[in-house]
Amino acid sequence: MKNLENSIGYKFNNIKLLKNALTHSSYANELKGKANSNERLEFLGDSVLSIIVSDYIYKNFSNMPEGELTRLRSSLVCEKALCSFSRELKLGDYLLLGKGEDKGGGRERDSILADAFEAVLAAIYLDGGIEPARKHVMNFVLRELQNHSVEDTNKDFKTELQEIIQKNPEESVNYVLVDESGPDHDKLFTVEVYLNSNPIGKGTGKSKKQAEQMAAKEALALMGKI
Repeated sequence: MKNLENSIGYKFNNIKLLKNALTHSSYANELKGKANSNERLEFLGDSVLSIIVSDYIYKNFSNMPEGELTRLRSSLVCEKALCSFSRELKLGDYLLLGKGEDKGGGRERDSILADAFEAVLAAIYLDGGIEPARKHVMNFVLRELQNHSVEDTNKDFKTELQEIIQKNPEESVNYVLVDESGPDHDKLFTVEVYLNSNPIGKGTGKSKKQAEQMAAKEALALMGKI
């Protein structure tokens, strides 16, 4: 368990919570009531994950409408994303599975891995509170947001936005760096784009240039241009 704690970056006060988070229902059923499955923790972890991700994108994508916020959150907490997080942590190696489930490839089953990630998150939350849980989740979500941005790196949203604004000579756009976080080798920048004095988009990226592109993209989306 110490290796897993090191991978997670969190040391449990109550290690039984982590063990419970790794206990699949197939294993609990074989023990006939002598162990609790991780299903209740998975239920709680789903809600903890949702509030952490919702809080972050609400605060950092301030001009994104509700529908787009919902789609963005869904893409960040979908089964595909969660099972990839689990694989990075090698949670499958630590799962307690029933013999049949284990032989049937349960350690690599996407749904089991995704549920395990949520259960471990709930265990962290119960053991240490919301801040350790938030730190754990954001380690993955910030990189996932970056992956979402990669597909747009060859598109010049800034030029497209500028061409639209130039149709009205009295209007002008400028980009303002509003946040910079992370170590020097892995910084994350947040930029807002303003139409005159009004913010019309916000974006994040691994460079100021990329953040500006993402801010312009959000502005274009709000204008209905993409």
